[in-house]
Amino acid sequence: MPDSFFVFAILALLLTPGPTNTLLTVGAAACGFLASLPLLLGELAGYLAVVVPLATIAAALLDGRPALAIALRLAAACWVLFLAFRLWRLSSTQENRDASSPVTIGQVFLTTVLNPKAPIIGLVIMPHGPLMEIAPALGLFSLLVAGAGTSFLVLGSLVGRAPLLSPRVVYRVAAAFLVVFSLGLAGSASGLI
Repeated sequence: MPDSFFVFAILALLLTPGPTNTLLTVGAAACGFLASLPLLLGELAGYLAVVVPLATIAAALLDGRPALAIALRLAAACWVLFLAFRLWRLSSTQENRDASSPVTIGQVFLTTVLNPKAPIIGLVIMPHGPLMEIAPALGLFSLLVAGAGTSFLVLGSLVGRAPLLSPRVVYRVAAAFLVVFSLGLAGSASGLI
């Protein structure tokens, strides 16, 4: 069973603001807490899609292949930049709050798959071995993802109710954060060259 370091390390990563957490916050700001709960499924599925194969099979195969790490970071940077552009454009057309969300489960899934936190968890923090051996750690990880993601939904729903914050301001601030994340990812990829 995972120890307290495992819990601390996972929570430290999951609670760090990043592209997935920005999308969760924006989704809840636009639609409210309850309507945004399905976004957690996209986050969990995205993390598990990366973490499980890395922890069970790929850790040994990826060792010594820096070109793959560079390609993944550049792909993630491009995706996050696209999301920033989309949110900025949406901010220009959405003056009033309505029931439509600027964030979909699919976007949260893909953003999480491309999130550099996922390989760190799968290669560094998660125990490695056969699926049945690491199942308890995966179960705890899933609970931690749900808890951390819920905290960003709560934050978003509070931001969405703030009387001075229009959807335009929320989307533009989130877009600016995503641009910063994208530049950070691209910069970290260039550092690997």
